[in-house]
Formats: sequence, structure tokens, C-alpha cells
Amino acid sequence: MPDSNFAERSEEQVSGATVIAQALKTQDVEYIFGIVGIPVTEIAIAAQQLGIKYIGMRNEQAVDICAEELGNNVKPAVTLLGDINAVTKQLLEELDKTPWQYPPESKWWKTLREKMKSNEAASKELASKKSLPMNYYTVFYHVQEQLPRDCFVVSEGANTMDIGRTVLQNYLPRHRLDAGTFGTMGVGLGFAIAAAMVAKDRSPGQRIICVEGDSAFGFSGMEVETICRYNLPIILLVVNNNGIYQGFDSDTWKEMLKFQDAASVVPPMCLLPNSHYEQVMTAFGGKGYFVQTPEELQRSLRQSLADTTKPSLINIMIEPQATRKTQDFHWLTRSNM
Repeated sequence: MPDSNFAERSEEQVSGATVIAQALKTQDVEYIFGIVGIPVTEIAIAAQQLGIKYIGMRNEQAVDICAEELGNNVKPAVTLLGDINAVTKQLLEELDKTPWQYPPESKWWKTLREKMKSNEAASKELASKKSLPMNYYTVFYHVQEQLPRDCFVVSEGANTMDIGRTVLQNYLPRHRLDAGTFGTMGVGLGFAIAAAMVAKDRSPGQRIICVEGDSAFGFSGMEVETICRYNLPIILLVVNNNGIYQGFDSDTWKEMLKFQDAASVVPPMCLLPNSHYEQVMTAFGGKGYFVQTPEELQRSLRQSLADTTKPSLINIMIEPQATRKTQDFHWLTRSNM
């Protein structure tokens, strides 16, 4: 009799991967993003058997909730520690009880409106420049002209992300994804892939515009293979200034190498000039474009938006020494060290 009971229990045993997959299913998880390996492979197979979609990534990411980070950037008047969903729900519940908004005629609002107007004028002036190579503002002006109103905008990089936030507009909530206040690098393509999976299932035809600096693209550029493997509705824009913050043009690069080898003379922030990142996309079956003028940018973006059969990457060459407009707030650039 004991042996019989043991046999029955043995037949009921399931793997740990199956238990995890079942737990995820009961929590209404629809997608899993992971790096293939033990134990992810077993969990992914078990999840797929239960109807959960698995997206195999090439680059691993991590997220922490850490109390020690509160106030690490700017000292806040109030700190909130907790799960963002729970905290946001609590805040909304309290606001429903006691509706409140900042007085629209306050000095703070007046100062903010004046600054917004000044920033808009400065950005328009930079965007109107006709010189080649293009600058950041010229690029984003022409991109903004064609952006679908319902698209997701993902941005990553230094100047690319900072300037993109001020020029590329969103019209719907939860349709902008970027690295946030910490400027974490390597998250852009992962964000784009996650957004694309949701868009592909729930809003066919919706596009994801992923705007990357050339340095930022290097952190997880091989996710292009993931994008092509699942044929995701993503258009990658790589804003290429040949470097991190700033780089050099090909003539300056060649002149430097006449004196010593690259490891001895090339500044650390410089990348190889005129790198053809669009060929990473074409290597995996997507469409790639190398553009140097506003006209080429407009044409390639128009073609990418019209072609819904495969992802695209537009490699946009800009002035290597291009920068953003002067920043007024010291906390944007100071070191905490």
C-alpha cells in the first residue's frame, strides 16, 4: 500500500519549470523576455506550452528597488519607497478624494511657460540650419514631421535622448520609453522589443520608433537579430556622430593615425567614423539605410513607415562635434562623486 501511494505521488510530480510557468500564467503574464540558458530554457518551454509567449533576448537587463538610491541625484522634498504600481494607485486614490492642481496663475507656472517658449525658439533656430552634416535638432525636426500619432517612441543615448525628449512629441500616455534619470545604457532595444510585442498582438499596424545614439546602439545592437527573428514593427534610428557625446570626422581620424596607433592617440570618446550600422539590420534580413542629408532622411523614413513587412534601421550621419543647447541647471551635469 505505501508503495502504491508513492507511485501515485510520483506520477503527479511536475518540474520546477512547470510550477514557475503555471504561477506566471495565474498572474496573467502574457510575455517572457529572457536569455537562453539554465534554467531559462526549461521555463520558456513550459511557459510556451501554457500559451505564454517567449522572446529570446541577446542582452541581459536587471531592475532593482533600492532605498539607498533615494535622493542620489537631487535631494527630494518627499521620498516614496515601494512598488510603482502600488504607490501610483495609492496616490491616485488620494487625489480622487481631494482633487487638486497647482494654481495656473502662479509665479512658478509663469516662469515655466516663459522657459518653454524660450526653449522652443532656440530649438527651432537650430533645426532650421541648412549646413551639412546635420545637427541633432535638424534630424529630430524631420523625424517629428512624419511620426505616426499613435507610435511608441523609445530613445537612448546621451545627447540623442536628452534632445529627443524635447523635440519628439508624444500624444498618448505610456507611449514614451527611455532610460530615465539615471541614463542607463543598453535598455533601448529591449524596451522597443517589449513594446513591439504588445503592439503586434493588440494594435496591429502600430509602429515603434527606437531612436539610438551610435554609442548607445553598441550596448545591445545584436538585439537587431531578435527584432528580425520575430519580425517586429520597429524602426531603428541611429543618430551617428562618430562618438560618445562627440567624435571626429574621417579626415581627422586619418590624420591622427599618421602619428601613432589608435590606442595611443584616439580620445576615449571617439568611435570609428562613418560606421555602417545599417548593415547590421540587412545582415539579418531587415532594411537598412545610410543617410547624410535631410532629403535622404525624409525619404528613408517615409519608406520605412510604408513597409510593414520587415523592420528597418536608418543610420543618420550628423556633425561629429554637434552638441545640445546650453543647459541652465547645474544638477544636470554635476558629479556626485
